[in-house]
Amino acid sequence: MKKIKIGGASGYWGDSAYATKQLLEKGNVDYLVYDYLAEVTMSLLANARSKSDELGYATDFVQQILKPNLKAIADGGIKVVANAGGVNLPACQKAIQAILDEQGIQLKVGVVSGDDLLPRADEFKTTGVTEMTSGAAFPEKLASINAYLGAFPIAAALDAGADIVITGRVVDSATTLGVLIHEYKWALDDYDKLSMGSLAGHLIECGCQVTGGNFTDWRDTSDGWADMGYPIVECEQSGQFVVTKADNTGGLVSALTISEQLIYEIGDPQAYYLPDVVCDFSNVTLEDDAPNRIRVSGAKGYPATDQYKVSATYLDGYRATYTQLISGYDVVEKTQITGERILERCKILFADLGYGDFRQSSINLLGANALWNKDIFQTPDNLLEVVLRISVHHDKREAVALFSREVMGVILNMTGGRCAAGAAGRPKVSPVINLYSFLLDKSRVSAMVNVDGQGISFQSIEGEAFDGSRIKRADVPAIPTNSQQTRQVQLIELAVARSGDKGDFANIGVIARKPEYMEYIAQAVTESSISSWFSHILSGRVERFYLPGINALNFLMYDALGGGGVGSMNIDVQGKTYAQQLLMMPIDIPVNLLDSSN
Repeated sequence: MKKIKIGGASGYWGDSAYATKQLLEKGNVDYLVYDYLAEVTMSLLANARSKSDELGYATDFVQQILKPNLKAIADGGIKVVANAGGVNLPACQKAIQAILDEQGIQLKVGVVSGDDLLPRADEFKTTGVTEMTSGAAFPEKLASINAYLGAFPIAAALDAGADIVITGRVVDSATTLGVLIHEYKWALDDYDKLSMGSLAGHLIECGCQVTGGNFTDWRDTSDGWADMGYPIVECEQSGQFVVTKADNTGGLVSALTISEQLIYEIGDPQAYYLPDVVCDFSNVTLEDDAPNRIRVSGAKGYPATDQYKVSATYLDGYRATYTQLISGYDVVEKTQITGERILERCKILFADLGYGDFRQSSINLLGANALWNKDIFQTPDNLLEVVLRISVHHDKREAVALFSREVMGVILNMTGGRCAAGAAGRPKVSPVINLYSFLLDKSRVSAMVNVDGQGISFQSIEGEAFDGSRIKRADVPAIPTNSQQTRQVQLIELAVARSGDKGDFANIGVIARKPEYMEYIAQAVTESSISSWFSHILSGRVERFYLPGINALNFLMYDALGGGGVGSMNIDVQGKTYAQQLLMMPIDIPVNLLDSSN
């Protein structure tokens, strides 16, 4: 049976180049796939392109990944797929070809384009496009507009002989799914296989998060952090695959490390919308194959929808963040008053200049449980030092620049017992680039494939409206009616968890350490209890989803990130700490059950 080994070599723009070296030397892979493009990254690349026709793509991919490794890639017959093209695919292709020519290596470069819709901004504005969640009107001026394309164009480029495929915006899992469609000739209606291939891509798209990075039980992996094993999926024609890593590398591949990544940054696990398929991951099962080898099966698929998700970014004012360490007696009260007086002074000056008030501002005392719900977690007594963090957001750059000057200009006016807690000098004034997402009929977007200058045709997915009634949801287990003696423990004794962001939504996945714990977790960790636990940051509703295959719950929290991204005044703008906060929730569990399972 033919197996294809795919190495996940990048989870974001800035991920370590060490991944490529390790996978080439130890992984024995057939393909390397790379993910670079977060939403805000697109706007940064668009800004770079506006300054130079030679910029606007992930230059790291070309200079730090391909340039030193092309010979090993070519000699090993390894193919590469990366969404490194950003908003300037021609420049990226040109830079790759220049290095190939320089090194005398003959490889075909394929390009998947059509995602960049910025030239059509006026069209979308006049046709009444609105934000897909809030219904907000289309912004006046945008930095980027990109559709999330799928995997079939990538497969077409590989079918045409491409050795390196670069794309603009595609869904993160598409780089892996495109490889599998190419290798196994999966059809548009092979829904279960497409769902399994998407899951394989989802599991490795965040690099070492699936091999023990950011794992709840961090002590199980910390000895190997310096040489973490980057993820490899060994895939089969049937869609089943094994998650593993190279031998003699750090980290851990286990059912729990995989479960944390499986549930990471998805909404409804039974209706996970992707351009090629609607995925149902609720009954995925994980089976030990050998140490650091887990076999994955059970994903189901439905026909793809007839719309693409499109993410746009736009300039929404300016911001700055100031930090200062303050120490001494009554440090919490003193630091809070310091922050308030700084903002008060700025507002007095704003009034004289006609600037108007801040759009948003926040004062946080780092070290005094700043992330935590104060109704549940009190500020520790006898603190001797905290870090004052003030963030501001204003429509005018001049107003934020004034704040940047004044936070330094009042150093002799206010509190003593202070020193630097970050870079020296005034805080940097930065543009706020916010996200605006909408849906667009697939008939209005044309993906294009080009290999070595030759246009390539391929079969497109038209899609259909998704029928949610076909989803059959399992009941969440209920605790037995017989009374038992219980004791209270923290959730971390019963479960692992991971959290992340989806725009202004946050999700927290909670996975039971043992199946028999699930009914007690489900009784305590509810939509209502999540709303109370996170009442200090949550402005919207909470949805709970059950994944019986991995004994997990997924919570989707609406309006939980203060707007999300760089527009948020929150300390944690991506919800990465929320799982750690939830793991301290108290849970009642029978004494006998806990004792017998330890």
